[in-house]
Formats: sequence, C-alpha cells, structure tokens
Amino acid sequence: MGKEESGMNSTEVEALLERAATQIMLGENAETVATLALLSSISIPAEAMQLVVELHAVAKDNVSEENQWEDEASRARVEQGLDRLRQILSDSAKGNDPVAQRVATPAQATSSALNQDPELVGDFILEAREHLQTVESGLLILEKEPTNPETLNAVFRSFHTIKGLAGFLEFAHIQAVSHEVETILDLARTGQLVLSPNLVDLTLESADFVGKEVLRIESQLHGQDPGEEQDPWSLLDRVRKVIAGDHSASAEPKIETPARVDGPKPAAPTPAVASVAPVASVTPVASVNPVVEVPQPEIAAKTAEESAPAGTATSQDAKAKKAVATDTHAIRVDTAKLDYLLDMVGEMVIAESMVRLDPDLSGTKNTRLQRNLNQLRRVTEEVQKVAMATRLIPVGTLFQRVNRLVRDTSRKAGKMADVELVGEDTQLDKTIIEELTDPIMHMVRNSIDHGIEAPADRVQAGKPQSGRVQLKAYRQADHIQIEIVDDGRGLNKDKILAKARERGLVGDTVNMTDSEIFQLIFEPGFSTAEKVTDISGRGVGMDVVKKQIQKLRGKIEIKSTQGEGPTFYLKLPLTLAIVDGLVVGVGKERYILPICPDGG
Repeated sequence: MGKEESGMNSTEVEALLERAATQIMLGENAETVATLALLSSISIPAEAMQLVVELHAVAKDNVSEENQWEDEASRARVEQGLDRLRQILSDSAKGNDPVAQRVATPAQATSSALNQDPELVGDFILEAREHLQTVESGLLILEKEPTNPETLNAVFRSFHTIKGLAGFLEFAHIQAVSHEVETILDLARTGQLVLSPNLVDLTLESADFVGKEVLRIESQLHGQDPGEEQDPWSLLDRVRKVIAGDHSASAEPKIETPARVDGPKPAAPTPAVASVAPVASVTPVASVNPVVEVPQPEIAAKTAEESAPAGTATSQDAKAKKAVATDTHAIRVDTAKLDYLLDMVGEMVIAESMVRLDPDLSGTKNTRLQRNLNQLRRVTEEVQKVAMATRLIPVGTLFQRVNRLVRDTSRKAGKMADVELVGEDTQLDKTIIEELTDPIMHMVRNSIDHGIEAPADRVQAGKPQSGRVQLKAYRQADHIQIEIVDDGRGLNKDKILAKARERGLVGDTVNMTDSEIFQLIFEPGFSTAEKVTDISGRGVGMDVVKKQIQKLRGKIEIKSTQGEGPTFYLKLPLTLAIVDGLVVGVGKERYILPICPDGG
C-alpha cells in the first residue's frame, strides 16, 4: 500500500508517533497498542516498518487486560523504539547530515491551534517548571552519583514528558532539545554512557534553555514582549556529537584544580522561573496569572496546628523520590482568587470580633445568644486557621534552589562546597518565601565568595578540602527561624571595626560588643573585600538584605567565631495574615500585643 493509498503524509505519520509517545506517558496503554497497529498498516520505509511491527508485538504481549504494562522493561523498550523510529524516518526523509537535521526540525510554531489555547499553554508552563525542578535537583545528585538508577529515571522521565508536551503543542525548539538530551540520559540508563561532570553541565545548560523558552512562551501568553528568540542549533550540535561518541563536545570541563580562582565559567545559571513548581512559587517573573496548589481543608488544618520540627537533611535517594512525587490531594487555584479569599476571611474575623465584643451584646444575659456567639467564634477560628494554612508552603522549595547556586558559584570562584539542608518541611507563608529568595541567595553567595576558603587554604587550616553551607529552618513559638551557616573563615571583627572607623561610622573611643560590630556589615556600601569580583565585593546587598527582612517584620542576628565560620539567624513571622492580639491600655495609650498561638 503506497502513501497515496494510505492517505497519510509524513506529517501525519509524525503525528501518529507523537500520539503513541503521549499515550504511553499518560498511561493509555491499550490506545498505544492500537496506534502502533495503525502505524504498521501504512507505507513507511522497510527498516521503520520492521521496527513498528516489533514494537507492536512487544506492546500487545505486555499490556495486560487492566491496561497496565507487565514490566517496566517492556514499556522502556517501546519508548526507546519510538525514539529510534522517529530518527529512522527523519534520516530517511532528510539524510543524516547535520544541516539536514536542522531543516528537519521545524521552526518554533506560533500559529498552531493547540498552542494558541491559553489554558493548554498555561498547563504546559506549570508542568514544564515542575519537571525542570526535578531535572535540576536530580542532576545535582547525579553529579555525585552518576549511576543512581532512580534519579536517572526521574530526570529521563521529566525530559521525556516535556518533550511529549512540547511536541503536542508544537513548541519545536523545546521538543528538539528535550529529545536529544533524553537520548543522552537513555544511554546513561542503559550503561552505554557515564554522566561525567561535563555531561551534567551540558544537561543543565539544556534545562536552562528549556526554562528560558518556557519564560518566552509565558510572556507571549500574557501579551508581553518575549524578547529575542534563542538559537538552539549550537546546543543541539554539541548534544548530537556527544550522542555520536564525541564527548569533547560537551560543556567546558570541571575545574580540576579547585584552588584556581581563574577557573572556567560555569553553565549559565537557571532563570528565576526555570525551576519553579506551582506548589512552591518563588518570586514569579513575568507571570500575570500564577497558580498555586491548595491542600484539602482537613490536611490544611492539621498543617496549621503542627509545629514542624527541624529534621535532618534528607538522603540523596529520598530527594530523588521527593522530586518526582505528586500530591493526589491537591488542586490548582488562581492566586488572585486565593488572595481575595484570604482578604475576605480576614474581614470576617474582624467583623466577628466586633459583633462578639460589642458592649450591647457582651453584657447580655441571654444564654442562647451567648451560646450562638461562641459557636460563631469557633467556626470563625477554624475558617481562619484553614485559610492561613493555605498560605503555608514548605521552605524546602526555596532551599532546593541553593544547591544549584552553591554549585555554580563555588566552581566560578575556584572553590569546593557542599550544601546541607535541614528542616525543609517547615511551613512558611508563601509571600514571605517569595520575598526571602533574593536575601538568602545573596547571603549564600557571600558565604562562598567571602567565607569558604580555597581548598589549599582549608587543608592548611586542618579543615576538609570541601566547605559546607548549611541552611536550617525550624519553628520557635510564634515565628520561624532560618539559620545560614558556613564553616569558612568567619567574620573578622577587628577588620570590620577598623573599616567602620575609617568610614566614620564608629568613633575611635566607642566600645562595641561583638554583636554590634557584626551588625555593621549591614550598613549601606560597607565591604571589607580586598577586591571586587563579579560575585560580590561592592558593598551593596547586605543592607538590602536587612531592609527586606525588616519589611517582613523579621530581624537578623549574627554569631561568628574566627576561623570556624558565622551563623546568620533570620527570625520571621509565620504569616503576614491576621493574628490575634491583646489590647493593653496604659493611661491614654493603647497597645496591641500579639498572642502566641502556642500559648507562650
């Protein structure tokens, strides 16, 4: 049967391939068998036909009556076979020349009926960011454990899902890059390739490319200027050379002598939105209509009352599992609606208090009225508790971003550093987490640039060659405390005091405590750095950090031991929503003292 008889052209064959890949991804396994059967009935090149027949037989024999695969190996075999089939058809139509491959990859679609559907595109943006977060956290694990099968599969599936969704919506650049990187990861899964640091760099660079494309799509979705279109060809050529066996085409090599300050530049940092999951929206950029996930009321109420203890840092395997876990008890709600709901709950709480404390009612002897007012109070308190819980998200969503920051910054500075995260499940107000992003990122950069010593200096001082940056979060009474610790050289109080006196901030005869001296680093323009780098040293940033913390009704304290490292304590309120208070009168003055929810 020829193409004319089958009535299918190459575009329709490609659509069938994408349909089969999407059906596997969505668990529509019986439909996958049917699609493969349809592919085997049309005219395609002999090599492709042989592969289709084989894949159809594997799928037919291994999909059970319950629409499930008998084993994971058969599913993976069909997925890989579809990728191979796509390559065979592409090579048959265009040849195996790199220039022809560029022609074979369609231009970025802008007029597809599907990718003009705002709801579909919005869902794609959210899912892509979830998967990019999984990719980034997984790759940082694979850099240390390149053969970790669980993490490899998680990263592979994330790229596979992004590729399938992008193909469905005809975002061709994202589809092309994801498809090629997926091949590298598949080679690693099957033991044909080891993910060296160079390949991790290349894969991270590819994830960054996808993240920037997602940001461009989001800008277009909201009628904003998406900026200059990215050129994927250089990246695609490097990835394809790696697939062909030329590993020298991967990203620039990792620093072999960590003590060198003039090491190569790291991969481009992830854009602020590239790794943002919907449940953990952190400083959304160019997002007109962001979405958050809201837990069910019974879960939210429990979360609001629980005190999240400071746990230990999760293992690498546990992080990989957590990265791909999905919450089946969550729905997506427009943040504008959620914020309006929270505002109305706040107004309801105030109105209930005004009614209950009204002099005409508070003095009444009507027991039924009093009972009804008490019931109203209990219901109002429960509604307030649940509403406040919807604002709370794990602080780990912010902490996880530090992994990539420490990796890139330490490589750029020619140093070595590991990250330890403690208390990632501690809940904090979404707005506070958004506002904390820049301050914490700045402080961690300072820890690497100013605090952590070069490997040779650390060895000479009797320390491990690799430094440690620890982020810890835990609840204390009515506030959350975040600690940022590093085991570097610590703050030099004599140097700080000398610099302050030189600038006229402190008189020569003034005696100051260590705590007061350390607070001087928050003065505008204050810096003890001997040279300015592209990371820090200009004396800007720490004053902004303090102002941002104070804006959130928090405070920041410092303790430091010379040679052992500093600890920064950030004390922040649980939420910026309404809290109960006690009105106290002193003469003509009235004061409101916040009441600790734990009774402290």
